Amino acid sequence: MIRGSVPRSTAWVVATWFGCGLAPKAPGTVGTLGAIPLYWLVARWGPPGVGATALGVTLVGVWAASQVARELGNEDPQVVVVDEVAGMLITMLPMAAWSWRAVAVGVVLFRLLDITKPWPIRAFERLPGGWGVVMDDVAAGVIGAGVMAALRVTGVLA
Repeated sequence: MIRGSVPRSTAWVVATWFGCGLAPKAPGTVGTLGAIPLYWLVARWGPPGVGATALGVTLVGVWAASQVARELGNEDPQVVVVDEVAGMLITMLPMAAWSWRAVAVGVVLFRLLDITKPWPIRAFERLPGGWGVVMDDVAAGVIGAGVMAALRVTGVLA
């Protein structure tokens, strides 16, 4: 598939998060930002709603990432950004209610963790197929959620 062309399957739509992954620059950041509308929709149900959605996105994302990676012959293609969506949702789990401030902090925090991949995040990339594509971002989200929880407990974020 050529960047900018129309996706050919449901796997492409999910993996590129409705085209966010086709952005010519910083597709991972665009995918992370693409998670915000979904988070806004499910945040009204608090952490249980966000958690259930993150689990669903993760599982469907593993399938979609596997399909697209196999089709492209690339273990972790840049066009696959559903992993960023899952990681961003997980990062936001500790937040009790929607807040633009928390979302901004979550985006920056998640992208920092996703780009630098500190231990143990990088180790998850070695998992096979879509699991390796998605689970490193899930791990970044778990660490991000820990930081967000600390910021919430200390009163930095409401």
